Amino acid sequence: MEETREISALLHLIDDPDAEVYTTVSDRIVTYGKPIIPNLENLWENTPNEEIQERIELLIHRLHFQDLQADFTTYAKKDYQDLLEGALLVSQYQFPDLMTSTVTQEMEKIRRNIWLELNSYLTALEQVNVVNRILFAYYKFKGVEVSYQYPEEFLLNKVLETHRGNSITNGIMYQLLCQMLDIPVQMINIPRQYILAYFDTSHEYFSGEKSNPNKIHFYIDPMNGQIYTQKDVENYFSRISVPPTPSYFKPLSHKRMLQHLLEEFSKCFDDEKNRYKQNELITLSDIISE
Repeated sequence: MEETREISALLHLIDDPDAEVYTTVSDRIVTYGKPIIPNLENLWENTPNEEIQERIELLIHRLHFQDLQADFTTYAKKDYQDLLEGALLVSQYQFPDLMTSTVTQEMEKIRRNIWLELNSYLTALEQVNVVNRILFAYYKFKGVEVSYQYPEEFLLNKVLETHRGNSITNGIMYQLLCQMLDIPVQMINIPRQYILAYFDTSHEYFSGEKSNPNKIHFYIDPMNGQIYTQKDVENYFSRISVPPTPSYFKPLSHKRMLQHLLEEFSKCFDDEKNRYKQNELITLSDIISE
């Protein structure tokens, strides 16, 4: 952005020790939107003071977050919320300059490798075994326990890059690939677990009617592809002393999956220095709440 007299004055005042002045200045800078970011980056490069650099970094973050909020609002208002688009919006919180086309191309590459092994004569279990073989044996994707010390494990772009993700991001990736291959696998809302279910599409399952566990062929652990039967799941409910009500066997909407992701991701920033990030992620979750 061309550096006008006002912009020059505002940038000069970023280092003002008076908190009230700084707040006024930063609020005004944010009104310029993302076009002012190159000016801030240039100032950062020419500022030796680490404290001032941190102020500049926070301003750049505010500008990116302002845009991201608008993107989430637009996304939430759409008639259909595309899961891949939503997952990439979450990634853009940490990586605002993310090239989404790179992620899309990688997903397509994996999809094609799975598709080459599929045919119309395979049973439901055989289809899933193909998906598992490509993901966990060929690509060597690894599932790890949810850990709030590793924020990148909550981001789809990093999972595709490192082949390492937790049950939420692995589950989203697995469901996306199945969606691209017309395999009826979706995440369900079993307590304390992120698990996928292979639905019997001969039933009108997606009509909005109440769920019935009998319409599910089997369950899949997104961490490693392990298959669970209905009996396994019933035993799990018995073990945790929770009645298996029909709502637990209903597919999670894309919005709800992304809410889960944002809420869990926010827990990575549960410390005084990063509390603002936790609050921002909860704000994004609220934007897409159902």
